[in-house]
Amino acid sequence: MELQRPKPFFLESGLRAVLLLHGFTGNSIDVRQLGRYLNQRGYTCCGPIYPGHGGPPEELLETGPKAWWQEVCSAVDRLQRSGYSEFAVCGLSLGGVFSLKCGYTFSVKGIVPMCAPAYSAMRDRLMAGTTAYARRYKQYQGKSDKEITAELQTFRRHIPAVLDQLSALIDHVRENSRKIIAPALIVQAQKDEMINPESAHYYYDSIHSANKQLKWYENSTHVITLGTEKVQLHQDIYAFLESLDWSVS
Repeated sequence: MELQRPKPFFLESGLRAVLLLHGFTGNSIDVRQLGRYLNQRGYTCCGPIYPGHGGPPEELLETGPKAWWQEVCSAVDRLQRSGYSEFAVCGLSLGGVFSLKCGYTFSVKGIVPMCAPAYSAMRDRLMAGTTAYARRYKQYQGKSDKEITAELQTFRRHIPAVLDQLSALIDHVRENSRKIIAPALIVQAQKDEMINPESAHYYYDSIHSANKQLKWYENSTHVITLGTEKVQLHQDIYAFLESLDWSVS
């Protein structure tokens, strides 16, 4: 059965813009609720989908961090070409890593990395999580257990190459995070089952922003944007964005 693909979104409102970035194996659905919340309060919100995401898991094998980052850059270019000269970046997990990269690559008003990994030594968790994602997708497709088992064997043989590239990206951003001077709200779920929560402390200590906050969510797990504290998260991100020094209204 062919599953309906999620779509990127571009929700226009005021002149202040926010780029919303999803995580590895995720898609725009992970940040769409946040986008709607902010859009209703006057922010233009752009949520791209990285190549290889949002479709069959095998598509991940044909891409990698360079292509994903290029999609982020394309989204920034779209905002600027559409007249949005000032923007902030909020990102979940891999998207949080990219929000940090945006912080030292572009002139951004602020960044909100959510559950962003600082350490690449989480290979087993990544492998398990990616395999679980692939299995769920195939189950939704209505494939038999025999088909799923056979296809997962092939998937497991090839996905490590992508995970190696992802680990290298995490290492690179960690090493460059000291260059960040943009205001930052670092968000971390206390019950994060995917990454080492100490990553949040690392980024808080590493970045050189004069305006930086570290916010913990005691009852949340990794996909914090869809979790039990999402309402509070939305409010906190909105308050942070409102505190920034925007020259446009």
